[in-house]
Amino acid sequence: MIINNMEKQNIDTKQGEIYQVCDDSERLEAYLPSFSPQNHASNIMPLDNGDLLCTWFSGTQEGMSDISIYMSRLKKGENKWSSPVKLSDDPTKSEQNPILFPAPNRQLWLLYTSQNSGNQDTAEVKYRVSLDNGVTWGLIKTLFDTPGTFIRQPIVVLDNSDWLVPVFHCNTPKGKKWTGDYDYSAVKISSDEGKTWKEYEVPNSLGCVHMNVEKLSDGTLVALYRSRWADNIYISHSKDNGVTWESPVPTKLPNNNSSIQFTKLNNGHLALVFNNMNADKCTQRRASLYDEIEKDVQNDVQEKVQDGRKTAFWGAPRAPLTIAISEDEGKTWPYMRNIEVGDGFCMTNNSKEKLNREYSYPSIKQTPDDRIHVTFTYFRQNIKYVCISEGWIKRGDDK
Repeated sequence: MIINNMEKQNIDTKQGEIYQVCDDSERLEAYLPSFSPQNHASNIMPLDNGDLLCTWFSGTQEGMSDISIYMSRLKKGENKWSSPVKLSDDPTKSEQNPILFPAPNRQLWLLYTSQNSGNQDTAEVKYRVSLDNGVTWGLIKTLFDTPGTFIRQPIVVLDNSDWLVPVFHCNTPKGKKWTGDYDYSAVKISSDEGKTWKEYEVPNSLGCVHMNVEKLSDGTLVALYRSRWADNIYISHSKDNGVTWESPVPTKLPNNNSSIQFTKLNNGHLALVFNNMNADKCTQRRASLYDEIEKDVQNDVQEKVQDGRKTAFWGAPRAPLTIAISEDEGKTWPYMRNIEVGDGFCMTNNSKEKLNREYSYPSIKQTPDDRIHVTFTYFRQNIKYVCISEGWIKRGDDK
């Protein structure tokens, strides 16, 4: 069933029905079903059988021990996302940032982080494998056990058949709480289908996280990064299958210390979803991402910046949510259109009282029919799904 916006107002937004926007015949939407107050950090993944999968974390509030990984499915030809299935359940950990990986060997991998409360420097990366496209799953195991290892972006299969996982390391000086000031990026590469991994650090990547990698037409790898400094999206390249990387440099695109994601389209263009703003005009600043649940966090921001050192900027509004197209492999992004517009208030992560108003943590993939599928955090209360086309993006907001 396809319904319009007026009808949508009378439907529980957590039921997963896909509806057509009444004043935009080219845009389809849905709110994925959920059982919890907070839903965040989705990743969408098409399968070879035509199904779409979406995974995210859900619970009371990020960092709490009831945060677990969930997954919903949109079966090929259907118009409703399925009721979510819980895929992790460690009652002592906050389980976050899931990603799905349909491996060339027909296995489907789920990876996610597992941390103590708001301490990202304690995180390990867990995984489990499905042999039937996510209907059933194997045992949960540890993939990367170095404390502070974090993931967010999809795995890339390289031209030499190696697997590449972008990671970032959450470091903290002894005796301090994690606030993101010392995070940096690396990649882990496996030549034996995930049995063993080698790590290669991205030089001079302090503050550049959520590394998102795609292959360009000549085999070069391009990476885009979120900035802890809330200034710009950063970019770097590798010409040797991810073993060595250029130092990240800022692009002209802004970043607000919130996640981004881009994908390579069927025609070779790049499509990027991001918050089109940074902290330049921000008048409010949070002490930490977890300052509401970690009462002993070092929260004197002025003291932290007195020595002139860059520090992670938390609290910059997470809106608008914008999608952009590059036809020159990331050099320029001339086509942009807003997916959602609002004030993006995120000085709190509170979903129980519905205080947060961010549009954030987008995920994007294209299917063989050229439809572009985007999921993202909607007010930290829902995961929203939007289906559009490249033409829709290029026509812009005023058309």
